[in-house]
Amino acid sequence: MTGIASKAQLRMSFLRYALFVVPLVLLLGILSGRASNSGYGNAWFAALAKPEAMPPGWVFGAAWTFLYILLGLALAMILHARGARGRERAIGLFVAQLLINYAWSPAFFAYHKVDLALGMIAAMIVLTLAAALLFARIRKAAALLLLPYLAWLCFAAYLTLGIATLNPGAETLVPRAGSADISL
Repeated sequence: MTGIASKAQLRMSFLRYALFVVPLVLLLGILSGRASNSGYGNAWFAALAKPEAMPPGWVFGAAWTFLYILLGLALAMILHARGARGRERAIGLFVAQLLINYAWSPAFFAYHKVDLALGMIAAMIVLTLAAALLFARIRKAAALLLLPYLAWLCFAAYLTLGIATLNPGAETLVPRAGSADISL
């Protein structure tokens, strides 16, 4: 018996990573959105003036589901590439941008921090681009899986900038749930 794994063994090894990582990335994304009451059902968000290019609400759910699956697959590919040079740094950058991604919904939808959310998207774009470049050195397919996400982040930055521009003082438009503010 040799120490080299067969193609079938390598596929099964990747599949084990993917079966754990993809649902985890997706679940954490869903929990972040649900915990922060993201979307059109949020009274504060519904009251905001939005850019003309703002898609209907269902597009966000579909897009994020698709993107989180791609992100999970990309991460699984890199996790599977044990011994690859630069793997730890690539994973670190990826995880950093993913944590910011998960924090974005609470910052925007729960705390109404539009400017902070815009800065967070800019950080996600930079970190994802850096991670994609490192992923490309390890597994080109993993880097390619990040491209739709990068495109969506740019679109999200455009939408967030539009909301910031159209809604100066957006934090005060509608009191947060549980606020003691009373409208007379």
